[in-house]
Amino acid sequence: MEIVSVNVGLPKTIVHHGKELVTGIYKSPVSSSLYMSKIQLDGDGQADLTVHGGVDKALCVYPREHYAFWENMLGRELELGTFGENLTVTGLLEEDVCIGDTFAIGEVIVQVSQPRQPCHKIAKRLDLQDAAVQVQDMGYTGFYFRVLQEGIIPLQPTLKLIAKHEAGITIAFANRIKYHDKMNVEGLRQIANLDVLSASWRASFGKRIAELQA
Repeated sequence: MEIVSVNVGLPKTIVHHGKELVTGIYKSPVSSSLYMSKIQLDGDGQADLTVHGGVDKALCVYPREHYAFWENMLGRELELGTFGENLTVTGLLEEDVCIGDTFAIGEVIVQVSQPRQPCHKIAKRLDLQDAAVQVQDMGYTGFYFRVLQEGIIPLQPTLKLIAKHEAGITIAFANRIKYHDKMNVEGLRQIANLDVLSASWRASFGKRIAELQA
C-alpha cells in the first residue's frame, strides 16, 4: 500500500459546452503536510455539499492502477488527482478493500465508509460523455474514508492497515449490488446492515429492500 499523491483543490467555475458549472473535482498534488479535520483536508473543498463531502466522505481515494485504463482510452496522460481524489494510492483496489477497514495516515485514523459514487462531473473533467456510466460498469470507482481521529497528514505520508472489518464486504461487492445485481435482497441486506456503512448508502439500500419486498 502506498500513497502516491495527496491532492486538494477549491471549487471553481468552468465552462463546458457553453454552460457554466461550479465544481470541486479539480484537485492538484501538494508537497506539504496538511491538517485533516473530520470533514476535509486544509485547502480542499466541494461545490455541491448535498452529494459531496461531509463526515462520511471526508477523503476521496482512487487507485493509481486504474489510470492506465483511462489513459489508454483517452490517448493522453492524466494528472494525479484527475478523478477528484484526495489520495491517489496503489495497492488498495476495490476487490481488496472492505467497508469498515481502518487505516493510519501519520497521526490520522481513517475508515472506509462507502464506494465513490461517480457523478456527471467526471465526464466533464475527462471530456468523456459516458464516463460516469463507464466507471460504474468497470467498477473503477474508488472509495471514501471517514476520519476517526483528526491530525496532520505529513509530507510523503505512509498508509498503514490497522484492522480489517470482520464482515468482509468489499467495495467491489457493494458496487456490484448497487449497480448490477440490483434484485439481490440478501446482498442488499448484508450491506445495509453494516453499521460502518455511510448513512446515505444505508438509506439507499434500505429503500431498495423495502421496494423489493412491497
